[in-house]
Amino acid sequence: MIQAISLPTDDKLLNVQTLKASCAACSMHQLCLPMGLADADIDRLDKIIGRRRRVARDEPLYRKGDPFRNLYAVRFGHFKTYQVNAAGETQITGFQMAGELLGMDAISSECHHCDAVALEDSEVCEIPFGNLEELFGQVPTLLRHFHRMMSNEITREQNAMLLLGNMRAEQRFAVFLVNKSARYAARGYSPTQFALRMSREDIGNYLGLTIESISRLLSRFKKMGLLTIDKREVTLLDPARLKALAAGTEQCSPMA
Repeated sequence: MIQAISLPTDDKLLNVQTLKASCAACSMHQLCLPMGLADADIDRLDKIIGRRRRVARDEPLYRKGDPFRNLYAVRFGHFKTYQVNAAGETQITGFQMAGELLGMDAISSECHHCDAVALEDSEVCEIPFGNLEELFGQVPTLLRHFHRMMSNEITREQNAMLLLGNMRAEQRFAVFLVNKSARYAARGYSPTQFALRMSREDIGNYLGLTIESISRLLSRFKKMGLLTIDKREVTLLDPARLKALAAGTEQCSPMA
């Protein structure tokens, strides 16, 4: 488990920390870094990482239009990314957790195309992208790993489009829960017991459903014996059946 670090009382220090990050000592380094990276190469990466940065709940890490300077590796906590269209409507594009990178949307245009906001008190490692590019030339293994992370991000966006396309509400929600389960498992946490850090409204926005639909789906999945829920704490009771529902190999009657 990642041990939470007590937050400073000074609000100014909350968002800007001067603590130096250390990849070798971080419990998330196996997710951020490629397996088998030499200690000397990890030391090189340590030297270019600027600092750890605390982001309080509901505070932005960056805003749409901000100039691109850094990538951000989530050390602990959760974030959501979203865009606001010309009509002022918000569309959540993703939820990020420890071990994942934020900011890759800005690499091509050198400015951010979405907002990233903390869902809880969180911490990121700032990685100046110019310095990282120089390091890629020295450590090809790191460059290949970065390409894989970008590919995973593209795949995640494609899956999100599928959620908003042909899938029924029950399948969308099942996919969402299975995805959360797998990501928690990859971090050494329980795949069947975890907290939903985002609100039901945010989940509905991401899945293209109303908050009422999310509440009905939770109640329905509970009656089907798929899960139990206590506030935001979810326990998956039948992961195999939930995966079948997500894959479309098991069907349930549409909601009224």
